Amino acid sequence: MSTVVILGAQWGDEGKGKVIDYLAREANVVVRGQGGNNAGHSVVVGKEKYALHLIPSGILNEDTINVIGNGVVFDPEGFLNEIDGLKHKGLSVDSIKVSDRAHVVFPYHREIDRLAEEARGQDMIGTTKKGIGPCYMDKVERSGIRMCDFIDPEIFEPLFRSRIQSKNEIIVKIYGGEPLPEDELVATYTAYAKRIKPFVADTSVIVYDALRRNEKVLLEGAQGTLLDLDYGTYPYVTSSHPTSGGFTIGSGIGPGEIGEVIGITKAYTTRVGLGPFVTELDDAVGERIRVAGNEFGTTTGRPRRCGWLDTVMVNYSKRVNGMTCIALMLVDVLTGFDEIKICTAYKYGDEVIEHFPASLNVLAKCEPIYETLPGWKEDISGIESFEALPENAQNYVRRIEALVGLPVKIVSVGPKRTETIVRGNLF
Repeated sequence: MSTVVILGAQWGDEGKGKVIDYLAREANVVVRGQGGNNAGHSVVVGKEKYALHLIPSGILNEDTINVIGNGVVFDPEGFLNEIDGLKHKGLSVDSIKVSDRAHVVFPYHREIDRLAEEARGQDMIGTTKKGIGPCYMDKVERSGIRMCDFIDPEIFEPLFRSRIQSKNEIIVKIYGGEPLPEDELVATYTAYAKRIKPFVADTSVIVYDALRRNEKVLLEGAQGTLLDLDYGTYPYVTSSHPTSGGFTIGSGIGPGEIGEVIGITKAYTTRVGLGPFVTELDDAVGERIRVAGNEFGTTTGRPRRCGWLDTVMVNYSKRVNGMTCIALMLVDVLTGFDEIKICTAYKYGDEVIEHFPASLNVLAKCEPIYETLPGWKEDISGIESFEALPENAQNYVRRIEALVGLPVKIVSVGPKRTETIVRGNLF
């Protein structure tokens, strides 16, 4: 099977961009199928670092078609800013295709997102305030605007004016905010639509035809499984499905087309925003991991919460996604520790829990049950084979394989594309 899914097995920020970029060198098509520009991938090629938000990571490979699928909520302003940034760095953007069925994010989505989050007070959920949730709300409520209507000026202007007027009612009367300028927004977004129209296509046909030609298709995930609307730590989740099932809907292909499902997993655990975090290290060790791993959000710059690897979580992701292997990222960050811990189960009162609980009340009261392994001191950033890794680093990887019951097919030992050890075929 020539279709590979790359997804986050934790709370996102696992290093998916690097693996996507690495595998995209072999891929004919890379598809982003959910989320919006509330997500970000950092990719390092040579001395150049690229921060991607809406645009698939395959853009760095000139022979790859890059698809923004129907499951994505599409911010025109953010997209055009990314396009301009890539052009400035000398990259071609001609390979980008945007689904005509994707829903569009507008300024009223961002404003309502901001006002609603502020109104929650101490019950804030940690939204990026990019308007993603309100756009998905409109989609489900059946009042959204899709790309096919956005690029049709006869349909778009009256539809957009109607939506601005109704959203201003909410902004002013419910939240006490200032109304958005209708004429200015219509003019601005009509101009955006003209620039974006050449990128718009029926992307499900593009992906389907590629599969029929037995070409290699990569489905690129944003966020992570524990941010899934159904399977994540609700309500501290995103508004889409960053799971393998969500990708099939968001890209327009059937589940039977999927071959490999790679769960991208950090060698430790991080989280952005609020909610319980069983293995969190709110101490000098956690800060050491944060600094060594540069654990600050690609999109927001927010410092990430850090802790030891939680295999209860990874096993949960394995089950709900049908993961077939693991890509273990940022192993080099753990260099220098005398000992490294792995959480293998939770203690909840007198009970031992081996499956990730739905209740946040339960999760907040869980304590980690750890195994402790000896660490390594050697610099591993230039190592090119698994066998050349320090023995204790190899043992750490093998123990994760045993605890999760999946092979670790990729071991990342640094941020660069070249600092990647591949163990077995992926496509």
